[in-house]
Amino acid sequence: MKSFTYAGSPARILFGSGRSAEVSSAVESLGCRRALFLSTPHQKADAEALSDRLGALSVGVFSGAVMHTPVEVTEKALKVVQDTKADCVVSLGGGSTTGLGKAIAYRTDLLQVVIPTTYAGSEVTPILGQTEGGRKTTVRNASILPEVVIYDPDLTLGLPVGMSVTSGLNAMAHAVEGLYAQDRNPVSALMALDGLRAFRDSLPVLVKNPRDPDARAEALYGAWLCGTVLGTVGMALHHKICHTLGGSFDTPHAETHAVMLPHTASFNAKAAQAELSGAAELFGGSIGGGLWDFAKSIGAPLSLKDFGLVEADLDRAADIATENPYWNPRPIDRASIRTLLQKAWEGVRPD
Repeated sequence: MKSFTYAGSPARILFGSGRSAEVSSAVESLGCRRALFLSTPHQKADAEALSDRLGALSVGVFSGAVMHTPVEVTEKALKVVQDTKADCVVSLGGGSTTGLGKAIAYRTDLLQVVIPTTYAGSEVTPILGQTEGGRKTTVRNASILPEVVIYDPDLTLGLPVGMSVTSGLNAMAHAVEGLYAQDRNPVSALMALDGLRAFRDSLPVLVKNPRDPDARAEALYGAWLCGTVLGTVGMALHHKICHTLGGSFDTPHAETHAVMLPHTASFNAKAAQAELSGAAELFGGSIGGGLWDFAKSIGAPLSLKDFGLVEADLDRAADIATENPYWNPRPIDRASIRTLLQKAWEGVRPD
C-alpha cells in the first residue's frame, strides 16, 4: 500500500428524520446565545419559522444569500452581524446560504450551524468560494468549516426534481474528483464510491417519486459522503472549470457541475484509469459516457449553451481556466480545455 495522509473532519454531524428540531440544543452546545439565521430570499419564510422556534436565542434573519457568494453580499450580512451582536450563524438552505455563512465565519470566527436542504455538500468542507470583480476564487482555512451540521431528510421532501438532480450531480462531482485528487487516501476513496453509489440508487427513484423518504435519506447520506471527500482532499480540473464558468459568466452553480462532470471525468479517464475504475463500474464501465448516460436518464441538463453561454465565450473561458490551474492528473493546455468546453457546450456524449 502506498503511503498517505488522512485528517478526519472535526465537524459534529446530526443525521436523521426530524433532527432539525434540535437546532436550539445545537446552538447552545456551542456556548452561543445570539444566533443569526441565514437564507436565500426564496427560503426566508422557512428561516423565519426556524428562528421563531429558537425564541430569545435568535437575533433575526438575513435572507440575502445568492449564488457564488459575492463579496458585496457578504459585506451586507456582516453589517447585520455587527448590528445584532450575533455570536453564531445558522445557515438554512443550499450551497448559496452555506457559502455566505462560511464567508462570515472566515472574516469573524463566528461559529456555524448548517441545516442543508439540498445536496451541495459544501457544509462539510473548510473551503470557501467567493466572487469579486467577475472572478471566483477559493480559500481553504480551518475557520471556514462549520462546527455542527444537521441533516434532516424531511427538509428535502419538497426539493424540486430538477434541483434534486442537479444538486445530486454537483455532489457526485466532488466524489469523482476526489478519487484522483493529488492527496487522495483510502478513506476518502471509500467515502467517494459509497457516495456515488448512494446517488446512483436514489436519484432515479426521486425522479419518479420525489417524496420517497428512503430515497431522500439515501441522497442526503450521499451528499454528506461526497462533501466530506471534497473537504478532505484537493480539487482539480473539474472545479477549476466550474469556478471559471460560474464566477466569470454567472452560469448556475449546480447545473454547471452537472453538465461538466461527464466531460471532465472523460478528460482524466486514461490518466486516472486505476483510480476511477470503481466509479466506472458503478456506471456501466465507461466513466465519462456512463455518467453522461446516467445524467440523461434522470433528466439532467447536458449542454452549457442552455444556460445562455454563447460559443464566443468559450475562448475566454479556456483562457481563464488555464490561468493558475489546479493540479490535475492529466497535463492541462489551453487547446485541450477549449475542446472540452466545446463538447460540453454542444452537449455531446463524451467518449
